[in-house]
Amino acid sequence: MTDVELMKRMLRAVLAANKSGPGVSLSRLQSEYKALTGEQIPHKQMGHASLDTLLHSIPSVVHMERNRTGEMVCFASVSSETAHVAKLVARQRTSKTTGRPQMVNCQMRVKPAAPLILNGRVCVCVCVGGVPTNFKENAVSGKPKPHHYPKDYNPSPGGNYNPQQVQGRIREVLNKYSNGFWVSKLPQLYRELYKQDLPSEAIKDLEHWTHICTVEKPCSSNPNELLLYPAKESTQTQTPSPVPTRVQYPTSTAFTQSMDIKQKLGELLVKYSNGLWAHGLPKLYLDTYKTKLPEHVLENLSLLSDFCTIEYPMPDNPKRAILYKRTREDNHNRRESVEERRAREEVGRRLSTQTVPPLLIPREEYPSVLVGEAANTNGVILRYIGEGYSQAQEALEDKMREFYCCQDNNTRTRDKKSGTPLASLTSGQLAAVRTEEDEEILRAQVTEVMADKVKVYYVDHGFSEVISKAKVFELHEKFFNLPFQATKCQLAGLEPFCQEPAVLKKFESMASGKILLAEILERGQTPLVVLYDTSQDDDVNINAACIKALQDKTLASPLQVNSAYMNVAVRSVCSDGTFYCQLPSRGLAKLTEILEKAEAYFHSQGTSEFLVSRPFCGKGCLARYKGKWSRVEITNLHGSRVLDILFIDLGVQASVEVIELREVPPPFLWDLIAIPPQAVKCCLADLTVSGVGSWTPDAVQWFRDAVLNSTDCSVKIDKLDETKRSVAYVYLFPDKNFQDPARSLNRQMAASDLFKHRGDHCTERSLMKTCSRCSICNYMVQTLSKSVSAAGHNMDIYVSVACHPGHFVVQPWRDMYKLVVLMEEMILYYNKTEEKPLKGEKNQIYAAKVENNWHRVLVKGVLTNGLVSVYELDYGKHELVSGTQLRPLIQEFRLLPFQGITAQLAGVKLRQWSEEASILFRNHVEKKPLVAQLEAVQDAHHPWDRKLTVFLVDTSQEEKDVWVHDIMAEFVDELTKEV
Repeated sequence: MTDVELMKRMLRAVLAANKSGPGVSLSRLQSEYKALTGEQIPHKQMGHASLDTLLHSIPSVVHMERNRTGEMVCFASVSSETAHVAKLVARQRTSKTTGRPQMVNCQMRVKPAAPLILNGRVCVCVCVGGVPTNFKENAVSGKPKPHHYPKDYNPSPGGNYNPQQVQGRIREVLNKYSNGFWVSKLPQLYRELYKQDLPSEAIKDLEHWTHICTVEKPCSSNPNELLLYPAKESTQTQTPSPVPTRVQYPTSTAFTQSMDIKQKLGELLVKYSNGLWAHGLPKLYLDTYKTKLPEHVLENLSLLSDFCTIEYPMPDNPKRAILYKRTREDNHNRRESVEERRAREEVGRRLSTQTVPPLLIPREEYPSVLVGEAANTNGVILRYIGEGYSQAQEALEDKMREFYCCQDNNTRTRDKKSGTPLASLTSGQLAAVRTEEDEEILRAQVTEVMADKVKVYYVDHGFSEVISKAKVFELHEKFFNLPFQATKCQLAGLEPFCQEPAVLKKFESMASGKILLAEILERGQTPLVVLYDTSQDDDVNINAACIKALQDKTLASPLQVNSAYMNVAVRSVCSDGTFYCQLPSRGLAKLTEILEKAEAYFHSQGTSEFLVSRPFCGKGCLARYKGKWSRVEITNLHGSRVLDILFIDLGVQASVEVIELREVPPPFLWDLIAIPPQAVKCCLADLTVSGVGSWTPDAVQWFRDAVLNSTDCSVKIDKLDETKRSVAYVYLFPDKNFQDPARSLNRQMAASDLFKHRGDHCTERSLMKTCSRCSICNYMVQTLSKSVSAAGHNMDIYVSVACHPGHFVVQPWRDMYKLVVLMEEMILYYNKTEEKPLKGEKNQIYAAKVENNWHRVLVKGVLTNGLVSVYELDYGKHELVSGTQLRPLIQEFRLLPFQGITAQLAGVKLRQWSEEASILFRNHVEKKPLVAQLEAVQDAHHPWDRKLTVFLVDTSQEEKDVWVHDIMAEFVDELTKEV
């Protein structure tokens, strides 16, 4: 099969296996494809400049459409060849399992979907220690099934309903949430506060407890939704009525202001003629009149418009309003008719009883967002993309279009369905608005009323528009159910520079109007986020890019072709031969001066108050390098304790604990931000080495010994990278004499035999030799034998790799937290140890750096081009790494048994599994916590050669357990029938 045909087949599999709905967004397609195949779609190798052009060239595999949010979505093209497979896969998602009607009696913790992802940005806290498990009877099998609660959770015992206790607790809940909440939320709040289930009888009794609460039925299309408020003061001292009482509803008098209140507010507005912020009224009113201002006044400011002018300087925040006293001229020009007054009072009543639920932040850590405008980076407008958000908004706007009958104003019928333009408009009022193009009906809030026009803010889209009053209609009650979709976020790390023009200009060019990935750091009212553009081969950190817009380019290192520089310091040499150096420059001199001042500042102030409390990728801070503070950028996080950093002025990468980092002190922040990184990435010019990863350990070590940390080198720039200007190709000289090219290290290395690879590596056996026979490996075998020896034994596992039912890798769940700790320690140890690389031997155990993590590996083969084939003993993955990334696996890191155990599925016949069956199996088990029931063990001399035969059971569903072998057997039968 050609590479193109293989790519098409795998792409078709990705689109067919998507579980989140029809289609895969273009921004997520690469990650979905990589999750399945281990690599990205190779569009450049296939002659296409972008992924978009490649997809358009294969309409038989994929077709693309743009949804109404502007996002490009990819769909599988259905052909006769693939239709029957898609049909079978869809059927498996809803079909019932057959055979072996047995529940698994195994104590399992509640597990996240991906409990350990060390090489990404996802950070998961794994619980240590057992959790008591409560069981409930299953109607089918009668066997107990795990039911998971927090450790301190105490289900309310049946039959012990105590109304007095529940009433007291509900009163406490209402005191905490005095503005009321949906009755449907009460069980969750009750459970969180008291660690018990709310008795079902209490829900039925709520409307009778008028001395405790008021139950209100809002104007809603859902008759089951009720609002719960604290009881009025006049009723709280009453005893509960022994007979059912009618539900209490607020009356219009609760929203009508007395003349006394209006008079006092008028006096205050006269005194403060320049206006008053509405949110400051309660304190001023209390200080002046020694009595509280009724809460409903601020909630219904429109009712004050007969004697004051209300302005909303922040259209998207109706709670931030300024009140002005009306002048006589204003009152003369604004005589309110009886009809207008009645309409205003009706609007006040309706708006005060209608509530829109708050917008909840998506549960996932990296939701997709459509980014809008930003007047500053502390208030970036965005909309969440996906089910329950953009999709729900599209559905609502479709219903609004149908309800309001988008027709020309002159011909639109005035019946109930089409809606009627509002006769009276008030600032802060919600309405349905026909856009200027007459294409959409959108929800909006009135922010300013003019003579014949009105300014509105589209609450689901995040922008304002001035339109004709004839285009504003009453918003029907059934369109209040969906939260407003336009919300705000704050960009992490940009707080001191939130209104800088250069930052906002960079943000506008890179983010506005685009669909990006948002990493949510804090889930507050205004979430703190880091935005990423994942549409390219490499993810782009938007926050970091905005910070770099503040750099002074005149302070960058000078880079001119055919120019020579002396007094060059080589700071870092990488295993592939690239190196980083510092060139003399004005920026380097200024950086040295500022860091010396920061050093003195830390000595005088102490450093503990500058500890980094919220690390994230792209954040700039300070860390120690050889006893001095240097600038660093966080490049990766390994959980909450260990992270990777880059010394941006040295080119040195390291892994440290969070407590080793310090925030930049405020007096030096702006100056340090303005200086570009002083490390220049270089390659030796005219040094041609054949093969991939062809710098041998000997060549790397020779190069390091020759120039590393020398400050007397000279370089002559031969050329600059034509794409990004990020790499300089240079001739490097060990001293200040750069006139003779023959003295360059380029020529010396080219003439040497440093790059000759040796396939037979038979040295450095100290810790490697006969590892499988050592006491440590024997301990591993014995430990694994104890945990998986008995047939029928159940154990909690996590499937790290799944190829097909005949080969997958499981990890014992109980020891996964130990693996997390082990890998953190390996990162700290090996990234801080400058050790000469090893020459790996086949069938020996090492530590190897794979991407950003250090793994315990078994070498499977040594290639002549310097690459090594390794098997990750804890995860079951095969990888190719450079031989320079191998290190001895010290005894401390050998104590934990290898966690990856090879297995095959029991209950199915061994066969050559088709690609479709393998995809189905992978979708059901890979990266998931399951229960494994042991059927048989194939023992072996080495622990990594052992193989288990197990039944796999998904116990995540409350109503039944799902046996994976039943799914596979049914799929094979259906596939056979189709053929």
